[in-house]
Amino acid sequence: MEGKEEDVRLGANKFPERQPIGTAAQSQDEGKDYAEPPPAPLYEPSELTSWSFYRAGIAEFVATFLFLYISVLTVMGVVKENTKCSTVGIQGIAWAFGGMIFALVYCTAGISGGHINPAVTFGLFLGRKLSLTRAIFYMVMQCLGAICGAGVVKGFMGKTRYGTLGGGANSVNHGYTKGDGLGAEIIGTFVLVYTVFSATDAKRNARDSHVPILAPLPIGFAVFLVHLATIPITGTGINPARSLGAAIIFNKDKGWDDHWIFWVGPFVGAALAALYHVVVIRAIPFKSK
Repeated sequence: MEGKEEDVRLGANKFPERQPIGTAAQSQDEGKDYAEPPPAPLYEPSELTSWSFYRAGIAEFVATFLFLYISVLTVMGVVKENTKCSTVGIQGIAWAFGGMIFALVYCTAGISGGHINPAVTFGLFLGRKLSLTRAIFYMVMQCLGAICGAGVVKGFMGKTRYGTLGGGANSVNHGYTKGDGLGAEIIGTFVLVYTVFSATDAKRNARDSHVPILAPLPIGFAVFLVHLATIPITGTGINPARSLGAAIIFNKDKGWDDHWIFWVGPFVGAALAALYHVVVIRAIPFKSK
């Protein structure tokens, strides 16, 4: 019994019920059991001569290609039916987007980080997680992959039917204003990028060994939930590459009229999420050097 009481006492001391907050909490990092990754340089010339750099870009291309192929094809399957009861419906579309992100992040995280989204790349760049060179390269490869993925769907569906069904292009739906659509995209992307920062946080990865393994799950689930909420408003973009690929292959006014919303909204949401994570959650600017 004495041994058990000792274990309880040590456990209570190791994990105190009351945790210091604010600046006091930051002092605990003096004896931290994790290494804070150094900020990525703005420009890293050596990356351009490294095969891993180009391999990561190819991984982003393939992942975004597969993402657009599965997600847009699912949208086409729902839209083509007269009644949603005979299809997977909005819930199925949301699962297709979220499930593919979960699978693709799991597959590519060790190669490129599994961004599959220019907004995620932009947010991580602002958080100094990757260089400007790599960020631009990722965004270009993501957009190219999205265009190819939507193009394959159009090939399967046929030009006429693809155009009639809307091509999976994003637009602000009837009954909502452009401001509504912009706000939905900002908040939806904030949820996604905030989740990405939290799921890949170095401090959590060090102290909770299961976090790196489970990281794709909350990211995919965030995509699923955001789609459930915003499909009725904008069809849910939160991914400029996804919106661009569908708009280019669809190539009608409906796909371009509100297209700016699906770039401005996600980039603003990603910037806010990066700012919130760095300044508020991790309080990095306030830590002692």
